[in-house]
Amino acid sequence: MKKVLTAAAIGATGILPAQADGIEIRVNGSAPAMFGAADNFSGRAVISPLYPATDFTRASTGLVNFAPGARTVWHTHPAGQLLIVTTGQGWVQEDGKDKRTINPGDVVWIPAGIKHWHGATATSPMAHIAVSYMQDGKNVDWLEPVSDQ
Repeated sequence: MKKVLTAAAIGATGILPAQADGIEIRVNGSAPAMFGAADNFSGRAVISPLYPATDFTRASTGLVNFAPGARTVWHTHPAGQLLIVTTGQGWVQEDGKDKRTINPGDVVWIPAGIKHWHGATATSPMAHIAVSYMQDGKNVDWLEPVSDQ
């Protein structure tokens, strides 16, 4: 079963059987990158799946590259999401609160059910690794677009 990772986030995922018998290496680029769906992102976002959710990990992992000005739509995660900013500068905003700037090395925890969005600033690209936790086979609920204000 395939799911879309966002994180955004974020990539193709599915719950796989329990952990492997030994160390497993997913070779960089072995899962094809894809553009973020227009219903879930504004601007250009490229999602590179890194590791699918398994019975053991219970989280899908992907690298999301946002072009300047690109962002997710409002969304929630039924079991939470962890973002690790790798490059550029971005924003994250919880519904009803001010948007916050995020930079390389910052780690963002988004609890289950918190309505939010994240993406690049207007002038800088941004990339993050998104770890999206699964609950009942689902890792995200997409909502409405974010206004430019």
